[in-house]
Amino acid sequence: MNSLVWFRNDLRVADNTSLYKASSHEKTLGVYCFDPRHFSVSPFGFRKTERYRAQFLRESVEELRQGLKERNITLLVYFDQPETVIPELVKTHNIQHIYLQAEWTSEEAQVLKNVKKKLATTVRLVESCDHFLFHPEDIPFASFDQVPDVFTFFRKKCEKYALVRDTLPEIGKKPVENLVDIATQIPTLEQLGIHPFTKHQKSAFPFKGGEQQALCRLGDYFWNTKHIAKYKKTRNGLIGTEYSSKFSAWLANGCITPRTIYAALKEFETQEIKNQDTYWLFFELLWRDFFKYVSIKHKDNIFKLGGILERDYDWKTSKEITELWINGKTQEPFVNANMIELRETGFMSNRGRQNVASYWSKELQQDWRIGAAYFESMLIDYDVHSNWCNWMYLSGVGNDPRDRKFNIEKQAENYDPQGTYQKLWLNHL
Repeated sequence: MNSLVWFRNDLRVADNTSLYKASSHEKTLGVYCFDPRHFSVSPFGFRKTERYRAQFLRESVEELRQGLKERNITLLVYFDQPETVIPELVKTHNIQHIYLQAEWTSEEAQVLKNVKKKLATTVRLVESCDHFLFHPEDIPFASFDQVPDVFTFFRKKCEKYALVRDTLPEIGKKPVENLVDIATQIPTLEQLGIHPFTKHQKSAFPFKGGEQQALCRLGDYFWNTKHIAKYKKTRNGLIGTEYSSKFSAWLANGCITPRTIYAALKEFETQEIKNQDTYWLFFELLWRDFFKYVSIKHKDNIFKLGGILERDYDWKTSKEITELWINGKTQEPFVNANMIELRETGFMSNRGRQNVASYWSKELQQDWRIGAAYFESMLIDYDVHSNWCNWMYLSGVGNDPRDRKFNIEKQAENYDPQGTYQKLWLNHL
């Protein structure tokens, strides 16, 4: 029997359930589609995938193709819609099984629906859930509707009753005959409609996409520098590569799984040190899980103006204010520095994201979805669930039971007391 792995946000060879299952078939083939819709302009006026994320994605697909080739599995790459590509591959290569990672947000669900319409009923689609720390079958709630809307309740119950699954064994090498003699090219930035660029020398995220890059960062952050042992103390930093793990972009693209990071974390705690800092990385991975379950539970409400609380605020929309915010020309220097960093590098610290989002929605009182859509376009580590649920949270329509508002000046005093970060980006040109 022949199998096809439809790669989406799971761009890796190791600990990949879809690939692990598919590789047991006589013939195994992989496909990745650069969907033109992901590079079009959204209703909010931004290209859905801008240059920084597009380049990281290209690098990730390139490493995936190389990793598969080393195991005699071909990855076919197309700049086309999956509903056009996949049914043709199924016919040409006599595919009986398609393996893919489960996605549930509306755009991804619609694409899968479109693909299914064009497939024969004899073709079996097998979905897996590798993007979680705690697998959906293992969380201690009777149904997704029972998942708490407050993170603390979710965390405590999961910590007490749920277990993280082990990573999968490495897949074996297929016979060389498994390779398919079809040449497909990864589209260039220009072909995606994006101008080439040079990475900013001051970027806090100078890393490349790809599975090996993710594993290299994991080894470096844990074992070479042991920065994980002081993560909680440094995670609110603003400058440089080492104040936080920077795993988020690789996690978002599925170059590495939360399980893999967790396994390394447990090994580090056994061999080196177990403290509040090492726990805090687990804590952050759990936040990531939480927002995925929030999006499963509340579906499209995470994209609606009223959010999951269906609150009716008097949101405003101003192109002029949007331009000032994007280009770092508001009345708050700390907000401006962070927005310039995002514009110039595609990255921003967690502390910065909270401040600029709070300022956008609570001070400027602009439609929070515009801010979320801009982040979607620009952030290298964009993840649909984390991005939109965090924006809801900070805008008073999501999971924050206290509906807090950031004092931007006080935040700047606390986290940039000498103004070093602000000078770095406000004077960057």
